[in-house]
Amino acid sequence: MGKFLRFIGILFMGLTAAFTILGGVGTTCVALDATKYEGMEAIAQFQWLYIFYVLATTAIGILGIRGTIALVRGKENAYRDALIALISGTVIGIVHILTSRSLRGSSMPVDMVVYATVITLIVFLILGLPKVKQLVDFEKSDHNGKTAAGGMTAIVAGMLFLSVQMWAGPTHIFDGVNLADHFHTQMMVGGGILLVVGLGLLIYAAVSSATVNEIAVQDSSISA
Repeated sequence: MGKFLRFIGILFMGLTAAFTILGGVGTTCVALDATKYEGMEAIAQFQWLYIFYVLATTAIGILGIRGTIALVRGKENAYRDALIALISGTVIGIVHILTSRSLRGSSMPVDMVVYATVITLIVFLILGLPKVKQLVDFEKSDHNGKTAAGGMTAIVAGMLFLSVQMWAGPTHIFDGVNLADHFHTQMMVGGGILLVVGLGLLIYAAVSSATVNEIAVQDSSISA
């Protein structure tokens, strides 16, 4: 059960970090020149605030990636760092939502990122309960299990990057232009790298697990 919960925690954290980075980058176009897009004119006078949202959200996403890597490696205070990233993302996201609804009457697609962050925050708060935390123990040595979780997270995140123009498109179309595909090359390269890294981690975890099992069988035979 502990391994499964660790896997879920790492997977949710990694995907939320990826969503957060995509959300931060996705706000760039509007933040730099809101007057170009219909329905966004009201936020033009608050350009400085939306540039802050871009920088803050992207930084929180990077902090989330760092937290995910720390969870995979079983680093000390990994859970704390992940929690800080999630709480920060929730606070900034809610303020962003309230600002957008107040200025233009809508806050999509920020809502989606915030919902994902809140869900992951709830998951981590549950994982932080005394008995559950002792069972999960993110600092516990379980190299192969955590590596596999990190690999799966990287693969799913890579798929999100590669398909962002499809799943984010409906809320990012302005004047017939799909802004979710604005950074097409960067998303393709980033998604491709994540897929390769993820597959590499899964293969490494599988080979390491097979080696450990083989050694265990040999030791058992010698003992017998």
